[in-house]
Amino acid sequence: MSATRYLPFAGRLLLGLPFAISGLGKLAAIGPTTELIRAAGLPLPPASLAVAVIIELGGGLLLVAGFRVRIAAIALALFSFATAVSFHTNFADQNQMIHFLKNVMIAGGLLQIAAFGAGALSMDNRSPNGGTQEKS
Repeated sequence: MSATRYLPFAGRLLLGLPFAISGLGKLAAIGPTTELIRAAGLPLPPASLAVAVIIELGGGLLLVAGFRVRIAAIALALFSFATAVSFHTNFADQNQMIHFLKNVMIAGGLLQIAAFGAGALSMDNRSPNGGTQEKS
C-alpha cells in the first residue's frame, strides 16, 4: 500500500475541519454573526446565517467523512469565493487582501477535490463488501 493513498484523506481533513469548526463557531455566536452579515449588506441576515452554518458545518463534515465529496467541495468552493467577494474586498488593507487570497486558494483546493474525488479512504469509495473500490 502506497503512502500516497492517505494524502486525499489528509487533504479532506485539513480542508473540512476548519469549515466545520467555523460553522460551530457561528452557532455559538448567532447574534454577532448575524450583525456581521447585516453590516456586509447581505440580504436576509438570519437566513444567510442559516445557509452559512449548513454549508460550513455540513460540507466540512461531509468532506472529512468522504461522503458526497464532489457536491460538498463544489458548494464549499462557491461559498469560499462568495465569502471572499462579500467580506474581503478592501484591498487597501493588507489583512483583507490576505483573507481574500486565502479564500480563493481554498476554493481552488476544493475544486481539485471536486475534479478528482475523495480518494481511497472515503465513504464514496467503499465497496459493498467493506473494502475500497479502486478506480483506474
